Amino acid sequence: MTQELIHPTDSAIVSGSATPSIKTPPTVARMDTDWGRVAVRTKLYPRLVQSNRQGEAPQRQSAPATPTPHRWGIVLAGGDGVRLRELTEWVWGDPRPKQFCPLLGERTLLEEARDRAQRSVPPEQILYSVTRTHEEYYLPCLADRPSQTIVQPSNKGTAPAILSALMRIAHTDPNAMVVILPCDHYYSPESAFTAALESAFAIGEQRSGSIVLLGVEPKSPEVEYGWIEVGEGIRGHSELFQVGGFHEKPPLPRAEALLTDGSLWNTFVMVGRVSAFLEMGRATVPGLLQVLDSWQVILPSGECRIPDAVYNRIPSTDFSRQVLSAATDRLLALRLADVEWSDLGDPYRVLVTLFEKNGYLPDWAKLWPEADTSPHRASAATAS
Repeated sequence: MTQELIHPTDSAIVSGSATPSIKTPPTVARMDTDWGRVAVRTKLYPRLVQSNRQGEAPQRQSAPATPTPHRWGIVLAGGDGVRLRELTEWVWGDPRPKQFCPLLGERTLLEEARDRAQRSVPPEQILYSVTRTHEEYYLPCLADRPSQTIVQPSNKGTAPAILSALMRIAHTDPNAMVVILPCDHYYSPESAFTAALESAFAIGEQRSGSIVLLGVEPKSPEVEYGWIEVGEGIRGHSELFQVGGFHEKPPLPRAEALLTDGSLWNTFVMVGRVSAFLEMGRATVPGLLQVLDSWQVILPSGECRIPDAVYNRIPSTDFSRQVLSAATDRLLALRLADVEWSDLGDPYRVLVTLFEKNGYLPDWAKLWPEADTSPHRASAATAS
């Protein structure tokens, strides 16, 4: 698979004949679910080994023992982290974005996202979308995955990052099922998120023309999150809905109405066939796909870089606003209940998450100038 991934692709050739090189078939079982009788590819997960020595980090979880040949992942790690820059610069002394910071423990958010993806996707089939100006930060985490790293010359929004990675997967495996994962999020418990992701993969297999979005059951009328307005429920599945619309950072009255109506917080985690994603892109942003069609430049290290000339030709494009919002008829929302989630988008949210996770704030948080009142706010938020 690595050799297929690092060689340039002739954009004039239709890549329908390409197949991934992982040949080991998954164990397939039939089971009844609340959305029908489905075939489930079962996987064995190794138990996370905890160290007996105080302060030693647990060993990183390895890949599923039984790989799923057509399952792929895209980890989005190219954001600039502007909203959290005040905090990250104060703690680490440089402008590194939040995904390269160990905000919630001893490991960076990108490292945690990598483990999160590897619980559901073979490690060799996860692509990482990053930005060239962040090279000194992403290389330590991805040094062993150069052929799976897609380097953008600049941050032009989520749509180019997602679509360029999807096109690369399609050239290698046109039958791929893909999950798209932002790398700067927090979930608790992680096991519940992984279980929900497995459900999303199963639904995506059954509904090949649809994209499944994971939405969190909201706790408050949050005005800094995106919201999924849910439509009609899907028969036979109590947690699956048609998508009625999207609302990005709504004003408080609208957020309160969305909360009352049963809408969901949008995690921006999506699962679907690569063909369904690209069909949605062709229907909504065809010009962008055309420009990205022949962008690959492979370095000697195997790293894939998008040339400046390509990104100079495209505008900044947001996947939620300009793709998803224009194609709601293709979307389904899977509700995550009993899962704590945060996009860690501002300093206060980081402090709240740390307080909820550990019951206390670390020393650096206590010393941060804005932290004088934040613990009280965090405690109040936890109790509410």
